[in-house]
Amino acid sequence: MEAKLYVGNLSYQTTEQNLRDLFMQAGNVTSVALIKEPGTQRSKGFAFVEMSSQSEVQKAISMFNGYTLDERQMAVSVARPREERSGGGGGGFRQNRGGNNNNSNNNRRRY
Repeated sequence: MEAKLYVGNLSYQTTEQNLRDLFMQAGNVTSVALIKEPGTQRSKGFAFVEMSSQSEVQKAISMFNGYTLDERQMAVSVARPREERSGGGGGGFRQNRGGNNNNSNNNRRRY
């Protein structure tokens, strides 16, 4: 079982170092990943903290779920595995969406 925590409802001012320092009170922190928006690098308000063992994860949850950091009450729980995403895309504009997919302009009606 993974020893990874989901930490939500974070202030945009919270840093990875703030989280590392806080969660070290519960045990050995192996990694901290503060999730940021691409481009702006602004925090999305949640992070993942990885601990050395399951017992440290449980200790961190009991210590910090509901804990106030930077004037925000954190939500701390065991992280769920990432769900597979479909590779599709969709959206966008396509021409010739049905019927005869012939690209010539000779089939168009002219009025």
